[in-house]
Amino acid sequence: MADGSGGMSHADGGTFEVGYTGPFSLAASIRFLEGFTPARYESSSPNHLDLAFCAGPLWHPVAVRVAERAGKVIGSFVGDVSPEAVASNVARILSLDVDAREFPDVGQRDDVVAGLQAKYPGLRPVCFWTPYEAACWAVIGHRIRMIQAAAVKAKMAQQLGHAIVLAGATLFSFPSPQRLVDLEGFPGLSDRKPEWLRGIARAALDGRLDPEALRALPRSEAIDQLKELGGIGDFSAELILLRGAGDPDWAPRHEPRLISAMKLAYDRAHLDDDEVAVITSAWAPYRTWVSLLLRVNLEDSTHEI
Repeated sequence: MADGSGGMSHADGGTFEVGYTGPFSLAASIRFLEGFTPARYESSSPNHLDLAFCAGPLWHPVAVRVAERAGKVIGSFVGDVSPEAVASNVARILSLDVDAREFPDVGQRDDVVAGLQAKYPGLRPVCFWTPYEAACWAVIGHRIRMIQAAAVKAKMAQQLGHAIVLAGATLFSFPSPQRLVDLEGFPGLSDRKPEWLRGIARAALDGRLDPEALRALPRSEAIDQLKELGGIGDFSAELILLRGAGDPDWAPRHEPRLISAMKLAYDRAHLDDDEVAVITSAWAPYRTWVSLLLRVNLEDSTHEI
C-alpha cells in the first residue's frame, strides 16, 4: 500500500532476485555509499544494503533489503510495488542491468584502468534511487556545500517523505513527487529552489524522468530535455542521466573533478580536450563506470568530496 498520509507503512511486500554478469561486489557498493555524501548512508551490516525510495510511475514508497548470494542479488521489500518493479529499480541502482563481462577488457587496454579495477574490485556505479531524486539533489545542492545539501535532503525525507518499517528498522524515503508538486518552502531551500523542485515533481509525474525513457534517447537529446527543467544545467543534466538513469557509457563533459581525477591517475600535469577524448574513448562501453572509479580514487587520495 502507498502511505499517502505521512504515517508509517507496515505493508507486506515480497521477495525478488536480480542476476548479473561480470564482476560485482555488493560490499564494495555499500562501502561506496558510506562515503557518498548525498546518500548519508550508515550501514548496519556489510552483508546487506537497506534503501527506501518512491517507485514510478505511481510513486509508491518502498523499502528494500538487498543481499548477495551465489552470483545473484536477492532481496525482500515492503510496499505496494510489484517484485518485478523492485527488481528493475535495484538492478539500475546497482548497475546490474549492464552486461559487464567485457569490463575487464578495458583494463587490458589501459593500465590505469587495470589498476583501478584491482584497487576497487567489483565496484560499479551506485545510482541515485531514481532520476527524480537525482534531479532534486542537483537543485538542493545548487551553490551550497555538499554536506549542507545532504542535511537538507535528509530532513526533507524525515519531514516530508515516507516512513517505512523494514526488518524492525524505520527507513525514510525522499518525498514523492506528489508531495513536492505544491511545495512552497523548506528550511535550507533558498531563492528559486522550491519553484524548481515543483517543476521537477511535475516532470516526474508526467513521466519525463523515467530512467528507461531517458536511456533510450540519444544522449544529446536526453541532456537537452533535462536542461528544460528549471535549475538544471549541463552539469546537473549529466548527473541525472549518468547517476540517476544509469547510462553506463558517457564520460561527463562538465565535471571538472573528472579532469582532476584523470590528471592524478595518469600522472599528467595537463590534459587538453583531444587527449581526454582519446583516453576516454578506450573506456567504451563503460565510460561512466571508469569515470566513477577515477572519482573514488581522487577522493581516497585527496579526501576531496
